[in-house]
Amino acid sequence: MTPNRPYLLRAFYEWIVDNDCTPYLVVDASYPQAKVPQQFVQNGQIVLNLAPSAVAQMHMGNEVISCNARFGGQPFALYIPVKAVLAIYAKENGAGTVFTLDEDEDFPDEQDTDMAPEPETSPPVTQKKAKASHLKVIK
Repeated sequence: MTPNRPYLLRAFYEWIVDNDCTPYLVVDASYPQAKVPQQFVQNGQIVLNLAPSAVAQMHMGNEVISCNARFGGQPFALYIPVKAVLAIYAKENGAGTVFTLDEDEDFPDEQDTDMAPEPETSPPVTQKKAKASHLKVIK
């Protein structure tokens, strides 16, 4: 069977938005091919506001989530492999779910990432060495 993570992500996203809450996504910023603004990464993770009013051209596919967002007023094309998503939750009440790296899920091979086109351009960002990631409960 295909992985259920992309289906759960879409379901939780829709449920959070339908209940007038703000969907936050926790992403492993060190995951291969993840394109997020590194200056906002903390402990190897970044929390993204994916509310419809905060992003444009959102695409939630089975392999990747992509959209355009602004960080500090600067536009950025986000490219997030679904396997890099660690959690999705509502900002207002913390309702959501946490994902774990399944044993059969490993970092993708180069040929496994052809589901969605990568963003064409994004502002240059400085690379920081990612620390080991960990999750914390945000209330």
